[in-house]
Amino acid sequence: MAKRSRIVAFFLLVLLIGGIIGTTSKNVTNKISLGLDLQGGFEILYQVKPAKPGDKVNHEVLVSTVQALEKRVNVLGVSEPNIQIEGNDRIRVQLAGVKDQNKAREILSTQAKLTFRDVNDNILMDGSDLKEGGAKQTFDDQSRPSVALTLKSADKFKAVTEKVLGMKPDNLMVIWLDFEDGQDSYKAESGKADPKYLSAASVNQVFNQTDVSIVGSFTAKEAKQLADLLNAGSLPVELKELYSTSVGAKFGEQALQKTVFAGAVGIALIYLFMLAFYRLPGVIAVIMVSTYLFLTLVIFDWMNAVLTLPGIAALVLGVGIAVDNNIITYERIKEEIRLGKSVMSAYRSGNQRSLSTILDANITTLLAAGVLFVYGSSSVKGFATSLIVSILIGFITNVFGTRFMMNLLVKSRLFDKKPGYFGVKPSQITSLSKGVSRVPTRYDRIDFVKLGHKFLVFSVISVIVGIIVLSIFKLNLGIDFASGTRMDIASKETITTTELQNDLKSIGIDAKDIVLTGTDNRNAAVRTIGVLSKEKIAEAKDFFTKEYGTEPNVSTVSPTVGKELARNAFIAVMIASLGIILYVSMRFRFTYAVSAVLALLHDAFFIIAFFSIVRLEVDLPFIAAVLTIVGYSINDSIVTFDRNRELYKAKKKIRSVDDLKEIVNESIRQTLNRSVNTVLTVLLPVAALLIFGSQSLRSFSLALFIGLIVGTYSSVFVASQIWLMLETRRFKKGKTTTRVELTDEPQV
Repeated sequence: MAKRSRIVAFFLLVLLIGGIIGTTSKNVTNKISLGLDLQGGFEILYQVKPAKPGDKVNHEVLVSTVQALEKRVNVLGVSEPNIQIEGNDRIRVQLAGVKDQNKAREILSTQAKLTFRDVNDNILMDGSDLKEGGAKQTFDDQSRPSVALTLKSADKFKAVTEKVLGMKPDNLMVIWLDFEDGQDSYKAESGKADPKYLSAASVNQVFNQTDVSIVGSFTAKEAKQLADLLNAGSLPVELKELYSTSVGAKFGEQALQKTVFAGAVGIALIYLFMLAFYRLPGVIAVIMVSTYLFLTLVIFDWMNAVLTLPGIAALVLGVGIAVDNNIITYERIKEEIRLGKSVMSAYRSGNQRSLSTILDANITTLLAAGVLFVYGSSSVKGFATSLIVSILIGFITNVFGTRFMMNLLVKSRLFDKKPGYFGVKPSQITSLSKGVSRVPTRYDRIDFVKLGHKFLVFSVISVIVGIIVLSIFKLNLGIDFASGTRMDIASKETITTTELQNDLKSIGIDAKDIVLTGTDNRNAAVRTIGVLSKEKIAEAKDFFTKEYGTEPNVSTVSPTVGKELARNAFIAVMIASLGIILYVSMRFRFTYAVSAVLALLHDAFFIIAFFSIVRLEVDLPFIAAVLTIVGYSINDSIVTFDRNRELYKAKKKIRSVDDLKEIVNESIRQTLNRSVNTVLTVLLPVAALLIFGSQSLRSFSLALFIGLIVGTYSSVFVASQIWLMLETRRFKKGKTTTRVELTDEPQV
């Protein structure tokens, strides 16, 4: 009866999970906000400077500026804008889904300082004389669009008109928006067909009223926009653009479709792998990974988080990491079954001995993700947020959730004599009566210490060559670090670099380099030296939208921000490494920590050197990839070191260097399958992102792909060899102890 009740409970739980996901997932996904890289829009980082000499920028001024910007965003009709203060003098504005990006940029950055001047450019009145909310769009007697203004004081307007009337024949009142001293003047603009001032009205009588009308060459839409802008008020500061990126709606839509498809392919491959390799536990893994995906999206909804392209990549990557938690447990259970233990006993032992490894692996990856969040820019923060949430939810669902469901099946006793359901063939099982303490592996004849010595020499030589290559070729820095402007251009027809170069020159843009991307020569990445002005960006967007049929993506980075990003990237890697050293030292021993960190720095350097050799662009997502590898590389090393520690404890006393070599060989032999399977489940979604994902994630995905392979290699051959060298040195100095002083493994 108890058997049947547990099986029934298992299937009821599966039905409950499936029912909840099936009935609510569509509603959850529809409510999640998409970032500007998925629906189009733009982001600008402003440096806030005093509007007048002597003014100071403090927190109150920043808050006032944010409020003024929010009013202007309301003019644009953008829903859910994200405007944040950063540091002591910066404001970041993110507007997803904005239709007219050129107009939005213009409205945000313009000072909107309204001034009434005479022909000699002397100020007569300014925006402070305008009644709050006193501007509105109207039409004059000839049905021309105009802007009606309501002034605060009729007496002041009377005095001003008297003064202008007395200046005959130059009795003109010139109305300006954002007049620039030393650059603008009425005399320079008066002869132009499209002068910079709004209007220049003749004053032929004294007006004792508060109503003024601005009649210029407006359309009705422009007149309304000007009225709204004046009502929003002038900015109390000057805004200098440090960084900006804009994504066309079509680019965003394509990026979303490609990345979601790539994610689906990657997750499907993981599901197939788990089902084929682990059988019944694989079924539970599929159920729990699906639960993880659903709960992660629910948490995103609750957090009101914005899902970005890197965020989706982190979510997909998180699937691989979540499955790793299962693989570590499942491989341990399979080992115990092969030793002749019952399914129940193997389940208990596997759970107990794997939890420590899972905990250490997840915490070290969280350390890297946390550093990314603190030191990353907005897009990298989005990746880090998604990765942190993914790791936490993955740990809960794929450790506790999996164990609960496995517990129901194992304790039903239905599978006691059916090891095949756990991926173990009867021929692989050793009788318990033989007293065998370890499972024979296919790697027993391989001397990993001897091989590892050769590979370590190879790695040292590779690092030296890499240093030489880097010193000669440097890195192909993207605009994130080198500063300048980058345009991603898509065309409905095939294009050549020569055609694109000529088109750019026709609008006055000198390209530093042009790289055709994709396989059909319809996409190109263009970089320029120096930051293009907002006027030039607007011109380029209009030109390519008209001529190529798609609005280009444009990103600009000032030299100041480029240096900051490079410095922060270096600091992030150092802090992540230090944090991992401290944690692994506390959980294991300092020799393990040093070995693991040297191995992960080897991995990070290998990726950097590879990108230098093949001249791939290094951008912010690349740094996110490097830090993810830093976290995941230590994850892989810990899988091996955890078994190393277990064998070290079992030895109780090290009598010779051969004992240390035996520990290294045995730890690698016993965990190599697990290491390969864990990295494979992460490689599958990364490979899918690399092949099917958005073009903007290619360098990120490639860095991850290479880093994961190198990370597995280094955890086996580099980290273990360095540990052996350090422990051999300790042994020869007579500092080994009869028992390893390590923290106890957590129990369940």
